[in-house]
Amino acid sequence: MKVLKGQDILALGFMTFALFVGAGNIIFPPIVGLQSGPHVWMAALGFLVTAVGLPVITVVALAKVGGGMDALSSPIGKIAGGLLAAVCYLAVGPLFATPRTATVSFEVGIAPLVGENPVALFLYSLVYFLVVLAVSMYPGKLLDTVGRFLAPLKIIALAVLGIAAFMLPAGTIGEAQPAYVAAPFSQGFINGYLTMDTLGALVFGIVIVNAIRSRGVESPQLITRYAIIAGLIAGVGLALVYVSLFRLGAGSHDIAMGATNGAAVLHAYVQHTFGSLGSTFLAVLIALACLVTAVGLTCACAEYFSQVLPLSYRTLVVILAVFSLVVSNLGLTKLILFSIPLLTAIYPPCIVLVGLSFCKELWHSSTRILAPVMLVSLLFGLIDAIKGTSLASVLPASLANLPLSEQGLAWLVPSVATLVVAVACDRLLGKPSEALA
Repeated sequence: MKVLKGQDILALGFMTFALFVGAGNIIFPPIVGLQSGPHVWMAALGFLVTAVGLPVITVVALAKVGGGMDALSSPIGKIAGGLLAAVCYLAVGPLFATPRTATVSFEVGIAPLVGENPVALFLYSLVYFLVVLAVSMYPGKLLDTVGRFLAPLKIIALAVLGIAAFMLPAGTIGEAQPAYVAAPFSQGFINGYLTMDTLGALVFGIVIVNAIRSRGVESPQLITRYAIIAGLIAGVGLALVYVSLFRLGAGSHDIAMGATNGAAVLHAYVQHTFGSLGSTFLAVLIALACLVTAVGLTCACAEYFSQVLPLSYRTLVVILAVFSLVVSNLGLTKLILFSIPLLTAIYPPCIVLVGLSFCKELWHSSTRILAPVMLVSLLFGLIDAIKGTSLASVLPASLANLPLSEQGLAWLVPSVATLVVAVACDRLLGKPSEALA
């Protein structure tokens, strides 16, 4: 029976870590650290729940069912599961996350050197997606190209930044913004959404499993075990990166006061700490971080849609790369503006799907539990999403002021209540075969 060597397992863990760490993972923690001030570690705890805990749990849940999101969502039916999967793949693929990797890496790493220039953005994104296209054409070699080459480079760069954050603080911790004074944990929790890591985990599951299979491993038990180990290695790596970036942001009050995003905080810190080499270092770090994530997303999306559309994997890689190139040139501001409401809406049902997948042995029918709870979480997630758009005024006051609404968690109480009712009904109805009899 074919098994993975220790170095292959380590490379798999590095690859999984590298797939997760994109630009969002690097730019969101510093701004949370800066704005939360003395409350930084409570905010960090909330952030780690959604940006580390949920993604690792998702990888474990997918590993248990063979890596495919369709198997995880089977209790809600083929059509509903297919729609959810398609929305997740499109959101973290060509519509938002993949183009964002190019746009963010340009604006953080290249724009400070060449200025904001549409022509420069186009040329950069063209070269960027040509590299993504070339690497994504050979998904069976990801363990070598990413796990053994690109991932270690990224880890070294992040380690330099992380160690510097603790050893060379830029200044003092400033005052917290009112939102972080009132509810630091929930503010961190919501900011963890923006990394898209849980949605990323839902689509990366198949990439991780295929990377294991590319080494000749066929045993479902071994595939599950290796995927879980890879998820845990990635989780530890993510936590270390986030903690160091929170520390970096919290200690940057003196040099980055008034910064409105994490990119500005990072740029100020590397300029202050590394001098003239700072901008170049940051450009290389961000480009590496984004490139690996873009490759993983493109492979995952092409793999999924090649199974549901009459198109080959390689044809889809070309289509996805070209589409992402076009969308990336719309600009970062527009991308984030469109992505936040969608993420706010689809995160709750995805969290419910992953969380309840571990409890399916506790009830007679998973469909009776998952379908209503996911539907309610989606409906209330949509309410939270509408509140963040120009349509907020159309919501009645009763919906705009739900419990935990201020924390962006209006879906939580109704979902738990629905779960209690659904479990009670499941107990009363018994096993499906008995109910039919």
